[in-house]
Amino acid sequence: MSERKRVMLITGAAGGVGKATLKVFAEAGWQVIGVDRRAFDASFPEDGLFIQADIAKPDEVKAAFEKVQGFTPMLDVVINNAAKQVVKPLLETTIEEWDMVMAANLRAVFLWAQFTHPLMVAAGGGAFVNVSSVHAVATSPGVSSYAASKGGILALTRSMAIEFAGDNIRANAILPGAVNTPMLTEHLNKERLENLARRTVNGRIGEPEEIAKAIYFLADSSQSSFMTGQAIIVDGGAICLLSTEGE
Repeated sequence: MSERKRVMLITGAAGGVGKATLKVFAEAGWQVIGVDRRAFDASFPEDGLFIQADIAKPDEVKAAFEKVQGFTPMLDVVINNAAKQVVKPLLETTIEEWDMVMAANLRAVFLWAQFTHPLMVAAGGGAFVNVSSVHAVATSPGVSSYAASKGGILALTRSMAIEFAGDNIRANAILPGAVNTPMLTEHLNKERLENLARRTVNGRIGEPEEIAKAIYFLADSSQSSFMTGQAIIVDGGAICLLSTEGE
């Protein structure tokens, strides 16, 4: 009898980090499930499942989960990666914009945890990897709603780790810094991107594949079995450098 393929689910699957993460898991022999409000191209693995849904809407999360249930009775890993961002001063941010960011970035993590927990229990345990951001611990002007939602993910991750430990389920968070994805590049021109790169210790911004490999480390119990409730920063050393040392 052949060994069961491990199964992972990732939200924000069609984005830069999402696609890179799917590739890392698929190449490692996992069966992959992707969720995104945008369509995916023809490169999605044939033995996987892609679901187009807006996770900011609870009814669409529920409908997406029902499709997951129809595809597999067990889940080994859930990666909450999807995010929305509003770039606007706090005093100009509307209630609707604030609620939209919280719904997509924070409430969706709560909903996916509730829905997918039984499938992880059926698998004998598993891992949640919640994608937060360096903005949870050191932020910039104009992203208050995004920073607040990402800070909330850290607290929620700790709660998940404590409450799910008895089910052999781990929960950890990853905090990416500046990464070469559309979410970053659509808000910054070339000069600002170059300046951002200079302010990292490594002297560059990250690539999606580098975040994907860190996510895989937290997801794979053979590598991180004694880690839960933790947050790993992957930012090229940006927040370890005093702002007074910048140009």
